[in-house]
Amino acid sequence: MLGLSPSPTYAASNKDTLKTPTEETGSDFKGFHHFFEKMGNVESSCYENHLSRFLPEEKTDIDGVFDTLSGSDRSGGVKIGKATRKAVTLAMLKAHVQEALPEQMTSRLYNGMKSIDLTGKSPESSEQIVKEQFIIFMSALLKGNVEEKSSIIMRMISSTEGPVKGKQIQEFTEDLITSVVHVLSYRNLLKGWNLEETQDPASGVKALVSQLLSELKLEDGKKLVGPPLMDAMCDQSTIENWVFQVPQISTFLSVIVRQGLLVLHSLPDHAEDLVNLVPECKGIKGRRFVSFLDIPSIIYINSQLPSELQLKWRLLFSSRVHGESFSQLCGQIVNKGPCILVLKDSDGYIFGGFASQSWDAKPQFQGDNRCFLFSVSPSLAVYTDTGYNDHYMYLNHGQQTMPNGLGMGGQHDYFGLWIDSNYGNGHSRAKPSCTTYNSPQLSANENFTIDAMEVWAVGDLPKSAVIKGKKSILDTDPEAHALLEMSGKSRQSDGLREQTEDDGDN
Repeated sequence: MLGLSPSPTYAASNKDTLKTPTEETGSDFKGFHHFFEKMGNVESSCYENHLSRFLPEEKTDIDGVFDTLSGSDRSGGVKIGKATRKAVTLAMLKAHVQEALPEQMTSRLYNGMKSIDLTGKSPESSEQIVKEQFIIFMSALLKGNVEEKSSIIMRMISSTEGPVKGKQIQEFTEDLITSVVHVLSYRNLLKGWNLEETQDPASGVKALVSQLLSELKLEDGKKLVGPPLMDAMCDQSTIENWVFQVPQISTFLSVIVRQGLLVLHSLPDHAEDLVNLVPECKGIKGRRFVSFLDIPSIIYINSQLPSELQLKWRLLFSSRVHGESFSQLCGQIVNKGPCILVLKDSDGYIFGGFASQSWDAKPQFQGDNRCFLFSVSPSLAVYTDTGYNDHYMYLNHGQQTMPNGLGMGGQHDYFGLWIDSNYGNGHSRAKPSCTTYNSPQLSANENFTIDAMEVWAVGDLPKSAVIKGKKSILDTDPEAHALLEMSGKSRQSDGLREQTEDDGDN
């Protein structure tokens, strides 16, 4: 349990100068002062260390949330000495959360709060949460170190003491990711994405769970997958290492607490967890468009991008919107800045790549070591630069001496990902792996047929793209326009060119 036993992390240098909780917060700690005196100065200083992590406005916010929770049933409370302290039951917590979180996650949060031992003596667990447990829970999950977070996560995984099974960790992680998607949708925080214009998140949740669990290591450093992991017993040190290796766990928990319980969600500088979690979706306004990605996959791919590119995704090309044409593809992605290409083959495999620079049609390799390839289905994974060569990106069209198509990684005729200029065909020849990205074969078959394709610009469009998006050569060259009309041909681009950010898109 995360108790208040002496700890080097929280030890005070001068216990005689410590303030009481009442002096520290000015909130309703009357009657609890004597409880802390009984606990002793060490335990009291430990609690105050948790409390001191919060700014005054944060303390006020947390006080308000707890008062709202405990005020839902004024007959409840915990008697300590002669004083009756406000307390929160599981029913109260569920009534406060309502439909913002699945019931299973609300129960896990409650178990995490209940596991906090205020005396250090591990008494019988009460079924009610007092304010000090609530504050320590918030301190540990939102501002704590890996050890503090892991102690609570252990009890959120299982309410009983001792090691937990891999199967229980899997179930917790599924609940965690499902709850993140649910609360973001419920609070209208998907930034232009919605569950109707993306795929059912259920399969994406399972894929992301498998990806996160792939970082789970036992004490001897051994990774377990499949049935062996389900039966493995994992202690707190294993969970600590996992939480350290996988920062998404802490981020997801923070989002659930802030947005599910509405704690610190509206204060300035407390939106960091959401800023880069889900990118703003642009470029689909007014279109009947349904992406073949799902929200968990979008969250994961976005997390692998350079931080400055995580804020915004803008649809550049969709084969279902723009048609199945390599020329159209090139026209939509050249000079549009960094972007993500996603393909779905005829066997249902979903995969793609991140291009760190604007595509340019030329018979040379381009890009840099920030590029990567990835798989979405049947597994979720990212494959980054090996340093073996610089064959990051390749785009060529209309030449006879060099291959025409779009490729990422490997070499000519053996790309990690290749789309032929004869649109609809491609290959992923990477046995045993792609030399540039160390990726395996991404498609179901080495040579594949494209079922659908999407390309998303990430970050802000370069200024040159905005200028070119507004004007074609016919706009800037009246002679070219006149020659076209004399030949009896019309301007095919009229009314078809894409809107730019400045055109009021989305």
